[in-house]
Amino acid sequence: MFYLSLSPVTSLYVCCTANALHTTSNSTKQFNSFITKTTSQQHLYAKITSLCSSPIPFKDTTDAHSLFSQLRDPNIDLYNALLRRVLSSKCKENALLAILMYVEMMCKGLDFDKYTYPLVIKACVELRELRYGRLVHAHVIKNGFALDLYVVNSLMRFYGVCGCVGSVRKAFDRSPLRDLVSWTILIQGYVDNGYWKEGVDLFFEMVDDGLRADERMMAVVISACAKLGDLRLGKKLHEYVWSYKLNFDVFLGNALVDMYLKCGERDVALSVFREMPMRNVISWNTLISGLAQRREFKQAMDAFNEMQDQGVKPDENTLVGVLNCCSNLGALGVGKWVHKYVDRNRIQVTGFAGNALVDMYAKCGTMDDALKVFGSMSTKDIYSYTSVIVGLAAHGKARMALDFFYEMLDIGIQPNEVTFVGVLTACSHGGLVEEGQKLFADMWRVHKLKPRIEHYGCMVDLLGRAGLIDEAMEFVQHMPIEPDASIWGSILAACRIQGKVELAEHVTEILVNIESEKDGTYVLMSNTYASVSKWRDALEVRKAMKRQKIKKVPGCSSIELDGIVSEFRRCDKAHPRSKDIYAAVEQLTLHLTGTEAFSNGSEYFIV
Repeated sequence: MFYLSLSPVTSLYVCCTANALHTTSNSTKQFNSFITKTTSQQHLYAKITSLCSSPIPFKDTTDAHSLFSQLRDPNIDLYNALLRRVLSSKCKENALLAILMYVEMMCKGLDFDKYTYPLVIKACVELRELRYGRLVHAHVIKNGFALDLYVVNSLMRFYGVCGCVGSVRKAFDRSPLRDLVSWTILIQGYVDNGYWKEGVDLFFEMVDDGLRADERMMAVVISACAKLGDLRLGKKLHEYVWSYKLNFDVFLGNALVDMYLKCGERDVALSVFREMPMRNVISWNTLISGLAQRREFKQAMDAFNEMQDQGVKPDENTLVGVLNCCSNLGALGVGKWVHKYVDRNRIQVTGFAGNALVDMYAKCGTMDDALKVFGSMSTKDIYSYTSVIVGLAAHGKARMALDFFYEMLDIGIQPNEVTFVGVLTACSHGGLVEEGQKLFADMWRVHKLKPRIEHYGCMVDLLGRAGLIDEAMEFVQHMPIEPDASIWGSILAACRIQGKVELAEHVTEILVNIESEKDGTYVLMSNTYASVSKWRDALEVRKAMKRQKIKKVPGCSSIELDGIVSEFRRCDKAHPRSKDIYAAVEQLTLHLTGTEAFSNGSEYFIV
């Protein structure tokens, strides 16, 4: 019997759950009682058959199961039909009911066929229950279906979803029959579990065996190539698609767009996107998120605007990608529009969407709105707290940031490395030297997080801002990892504030050896000389920059108007309305000062 294969606790669980699922409302019980008394078994068979073939989704699958239990001698075909009907609605409750029905079938001594096991395994996939699946696998072997191709493919899919790549391979190797579906499930099992190169190697092994891939397999293999970032391989796979004239469906198109974006070929990705005969919301999400990952935020926003023009309704993933762009562009207006869209469509402000809203408001300078969203979230995770802590730290609200950190610890959420960057930054901006040192020590001592270069940089910045330059230098000298340019840059910035010219000259020599082409080192050193009125030395640094053809990277400012973000640099005339803008500057100058502004072609002067 099946129950003997389970532990006593599991058996009790199955029995109790089965009893609970059999418990229905009084009206349902009365109805079933009426059915039993007034209809024949043939009528009941017909009713259940009609129920199983109906396209209308079950509101409560336990009603059907309760009706089914009235049958005195159910057959395997009717059970399979009911299993299929139950599993047509993907939810854990229905999957659990399917497992319980399977137990019931075993108790009644029914002989299973090759259609039963794939249905039961599908329920195990939905539940992600490895122990149930392994028990079903044992019954498959015991009852002689271990060589059936359909059953083996179902088992492979189950093990792949549960992350058991070795079991997927074993099932594949032991099967005497393999089709394209078998190879696809095998490759997908490897790719979905992070074995991208192995998945690609299996594809070429299959091709060598004489099988031709279809669109679904190519989408899987190309997605693995995207993870590897191998452009040469990606182009080879794209050529395979064209060579065998595979149907350029939406799944294959999405995979190619994603691959080219991840491999740095934006123009090719856009070309593939435009050529797609059909696009869905996932296609747009792939383009928007891919552009955002390349830090081409304005282009990603343009894609989102085009998506709206074409009437494609965004989903939660779209909104998260757009909010990420808003965070980096400072596009508060668009971010607020997204927030209103979320409220209007009653999208739960939790998870990725909630965290993205908090991050967007924090980075766009409206910390009060970020805190309101955070407070409205029904569930909060490490990313929610980290977004708030980092935002508060950036706004100079050190004490409040630390309060949220300690609150997070109190409710049992463990910090990660990014959380500590925010915490240490808060201490640095708030001048909380002792607390910062304690928290840095607690990273490993309490939370078992190994400090990274970013955390050491925060500590150097903390000591430098507090004027403890000697302590900062001692800290750097005792670091277990090699200090990078950002750490030495923090020391140099502290030297400028404190007027430590000799130390600044020493640090500048180190920085020039690390990154001689960067302008920041020279600018900081020049400003350090200027801070102590060494104007000749400051001028010499500027001349050295010219001799070495090192140009200062121009600053950039941005402004959002009517949902459009415009960027400006010094003497920038690239904006399509630059003439109007400069004319407005002249009028504004005249109005404020009573004097006239004129341009020499590159700069404006007031006379």
